[in-house]
Amino acid sequence: MIDTHCHLDATEFDADRAEVVARALALGVERIIVPAVSAHNFAAVKTTCATYPQCLPALGLHPIFAMQHQPEDLSALRSAVVAERPVAIGEIGLDMFVRDVDMTQQLYYFAEQLKIAGEFDLPVLLHSRRANDEVMQQLRRFNIHRGIAHAFSGSTQQAEAFIKQGFKLGFGGAMTYPRATNLHKLAAELPLGSIVLETDAPDMSPIWAHGQRNSPEYIPQIAQVLADLRGVPLATIIQATTQNARAVFNEDRAWQI
Repeated sequence: MIDTHCHLDATEFDADRAEVVARALALGVERIIVPAVSAHNFAAVKTTCATYPQCLPALGLHPIFAMQHQPEDLSALRSAVVAERPVAIGEIGLDMFVRDVDMTQQLYYFAEQLKIAGEFDLPVLLHSRRANDEVMQQLRRFNIHRGIAHAFSGSTQQAEAFIKQGFKLGFGGAMTYPRATNLHKLAAELPLGSIVLETDAPDMSPIWAHGQRNSPEYIPQIAQVLADLRGVPLATIIQATTQNARAVFNEDRAWQI
């Protein structure tokens, strides 16, 4: 299994990061993708992934911090991509839920990072909160056809648009709540070939860890929820979602221990 989105470098894991990784591995989570959120945590992501070879880095500038990013951060990103060879550009995108983050700034950094992704032929890990149509507009503008719509929560039509564009959709803890009826419908009805698993740890905890730190070791339970929603064996979900994730991060060295 692959956790396609886990902020394992976060300070919430400082006390027991090694134990968290060990538990996840013991449960069958073979890979953990660790996305950056600003130039300031590129080093932390690098260190985490160097310490734990099962972890693979993604580098990007998160839209929530668009007011703190500086133009030179884009140069730092480009340099880091050349030096570190991340498996994706991310976490990047747009957020129209947080009203005090200027949309012009968000669009600028999103567009510039999509250019970098295109230049280096890397997939993108998308943050798209209440902005699916706007994000899709930029993907089409820059001809980006590989990546993951992280924590997808849009409509069926928006899901189909991402899939047509070549993207996978990330499902995680939010899907485990009884009231998440739209997510249940999407998880049950979308093509299985379009779905990948994620935690977004330490955030977006599943129902069994509500109010607590999320963790990559919950991926097997999240997979079981997806299996139950689709009425298929757990093994089917594990095989399909792992294959889907590998297709996104299309680089042989990413899967060599």
